[in-house]
Amino acid sequence: MNETAPITMIQSDGRATHPGYMPGWANDFETEALPGALPQGMNSPQKCDYGLYGEQLSGTAFTANPPERTWCYRIRPSVKHSARYTKIELPYWKSAPNVVEDVTSLGQYRWDPMPHSDTPLTWLTGMRTMTTAGDVNTQVGMASHLYLVTDSMKDAYFYSADSELLVVPQEGRLRFATELGIIDIEPKEIAIIPRGLVYRVEVLEGPARGFVCENYGQKFELPGRGPIGANCMANPRDFKAPVAAFEDREVPSTLTIKWCGQFHETLIGQSPLDVVAWHGNYAPYKYDLRNYCPVGAVLFDHPDPSIFTVLTAPSGQPGTANIDFVLFRERWMVAEDTFRPPWYHKNIMSELMGNIYGEYDAKPQGFVPGGMSLHNMMLPHGPDREAFEKASNANLGPDKLDNTMSFMFETRFPQHLTEFAGKEAPLQDDYIDCWDTLEKKFDGTPGKK
Repeated sequence: MNETAPITMIQSDGRATHPGYMPGWANDFETEALPGALPQGMNSPQKCDYGLYGEQLSGTAFTANPPERTWCYRIRPSVKHSARYTKIELPYWKSAPNVVEDVTSLGQYRWDPMPHSDTPLTWLTGMRTMTTAGDVNTQVGMASHLYLVTDSMKDAYFYSADSELLVVPQEGRLRFATELGIIDIEPKEIAIIPRGLVYRVEVLEGPARGFVCENYGQKFELPGRGPIGANCMANPRDFKAPVAAFEDREVPSTLTIKWCGQFHETLIGQSPLDVVAWHGNYAPYKYDLRNYCPVGAVLFDHPDPSIFTVLTAPSGQPGTANIDFVLFRERWMVAEDTFRPPWYHKNIMSELMGNIYGEYDAKPQGFVPGGMSLHNMMLPHGPDREAFEKASNANLGPDKLDNTMSFMFETRFPQHLTEFAGKEAPLQDDYIDCWDTLEKKFDGTPGKK
């Protein structure tokens, strides 16, 4: 358990400043922004200090073991941040199922970075869905998005009842002012925003561009390390949850909710970020990807990419994830007599990749920072000719793969392209041609390589 009791500093406009973070993954945190605001020894006292209301935010069913829940002590209960809803359209944010008849998802695809626009874009209006998988109504599958953000949300708030969001910045800096505290992220970091948590997104340094994995299913967790044991990969202590920070602002505001793939807006008279104290294990996080410690083969052969899993969202089928978030970062390559880049393969999992910075070893040309690629389930893919020839003929001494950070959103479901991905996004029409120059090298002579 982590304990802290800082006094929240309020700016002249009534918005909270950043009070800091608490370390640890899935901890039972407790934090208060005013001394004594957090009840001790019980969850629901007859009267809370400071005239606060007690309210529980549950991320699992009540009977789940262990339950994921957080008790909040807030200025107003959430029902006062909810009024009559009006359906609105955010035409570029799509949910599964979303199969577009005249867009073919069967193929190997790659996109250039999405260029910035002169049009002002917020977190909501700047979201661009690339692929969807599964079914948002049955809480299975995912969607992948690009975001382009130039403007902060001004007295506007959002939460998704459909999903938790994994945010991967590639350019610019964002602030997520949430009910439970403040998270700032920049490239080489990620943020996890739970389902049902209200927040506002502000631009600290823009324009901002990045990637989002929208997880409809069970929440992300740390993968089991198995024979790797207790160390390496992502360590729990490196995840940071926010310290309590509240706003007491009486100002006309909007709250937008994503629910079953639709968007609804309600008008309220105050900021909903009014949680003065909280305790529990259902919270947002940030994580610095530079703290991820890769493991690999130290003698021969190339292991499966699962050893690079940062977070996994389980499915009902053991060993087969709803989503894996996989990171390919700087690392030493030392395996003997081994083809070191990813091998050619077909996979039951669908692989959507994004480049944060540098070159990816299997695709040194064309896969640029801010770009994406999709290799859908059971479609063959692998290194282009340049990567194959270089790896096949390299002097296999210890080699540092440097200045590189790419990631993969991998899911057990086929990923369907949206109309935006198929018709508007900067698709590289010649990507499939990167394998055209691969040569037949077969020689039937015994012992010939």
